[in-house]
Amino acid sequence: MTALLTLAVLVLVAIAIWQMTKIFELSQTKTEKAEIANDSDNKNNGYLLFVFLIFIYGITIFSFAKYGKALLPEAASEHGGEYDQLMLVSMGIIFFVQTVTQALLHYFGYKYRGQKGRKALFFADNDRLEFIWTIIPVIVLAGLILWGLYTWTNIMDVNEDDDPLVVELYAQQFNWTARYAGDDNVLGNANVRLIDINNANVLGLDESDPNAEDDILVKELHLPVGRKVNFKMRSQDVLHSAYMPHFRAQMNCVPGMITQFSFTPTVTTEEMRLNPDIVDKVKRTNAIRAENAKDPWEFDYVLLCNKICGKSHYNMQMKIIVETEEEYNKWIAEQKTFKETVMVDETAQASNTMEVADVEFNETASVE
Repeated sequence: MTALLTLAVLVLVAIAIWQMTKIFELSQTKTEKAEIANDSDNKNNGYLLFVFLIFIYGITIFSFAKYGKALLPEAASEHGGEYDQLMLVSMGIIFFVQTVTQALLHYFGYKYRGQKGRKALFFADNDRLEFIWTIIPVIVLAGLILWGLYTWTNIMDVNEDDDPLVVELYAQQFNWTARYAGDDNVLGNANVRLIDINNANVLGLDESDPNAEDDILVKELHLPVGRKVNFKMRSQDVLHSAYMPHFRAQMNCVPGMITQFSFTPTVTTEEMRLNPDIVDKVKRTNAIRAENAKDPWEFDYVLLCNKICGKSHYNMQMKIIVETEEEYNKWIAEQKTFKETVMVDETAQASNTMEVADVEFNETASVE
């Protein structure tokens, strides 16, 4: 990378010196060199167009070969396959059109270059050509848009028909907190105005709401494979975006409102770690980490923030574990509920306060 940047700087310096030389020549009033392009200049520029065409095709092929391995592996959600197919078709059309139009552009630039004695032919209009280059993009774009709307409608079908797992993703600078709905699968009411840091009520749950008692707050997201998950998303401070790339899922977290997204995980973490693309990525990553004397890295799904939400935005992430239903049930059974943590602490604190008050009262009465 350093060599590439050095080469780019040298090229830019050379261009700058060349331009300064041209400016100097133009400033000489006695110069006899004409600045009007002749047939030889136009022909050379035509050849340069072909050189540049080869360059852009070459750099495109190089980028795919060099960085294609950095692409995401197969989708780990039920809707991800259709999402990837839509993306693949769209990019295929874009690259096909780009290849054809760039080739025609550079070819025509050479074929119809300026030549002495040849006059350009001017068309005021051509109904047939205008119809062709209008109707083809209309048909292609209409097809992509309709397909995209259909796919988006299916992805955004957030409903309760399939007994989904209800999970809240709570965003704040610069971390995530997940809240499970508990045994009743209903999230308790919450409001940022109810946040009480002293009593560890960091999400502002309404302690008077019975549905909040069995809610579970965690810093590591566990999901059962094959079960639909409905995500409710909130933000405490600024605009965040819950981004789960391996599940092809993303939704903004907006202060003052609840946004929703749902998907069904289809590949467990252990299964994804055996994916050839992931195995290769882990191998390459750990080779780099070894050079920098860092511990080996193991693949995990991850929840990221895809909005630039502040100076520590890059560090705003949470581990996601997709496991079997049995493993998930075992894990969730080990977690403490909101009632067992925050509410019980407050009850104990109130009881201790009353006991202290009783002791002080009894001591005062004894003295009297």
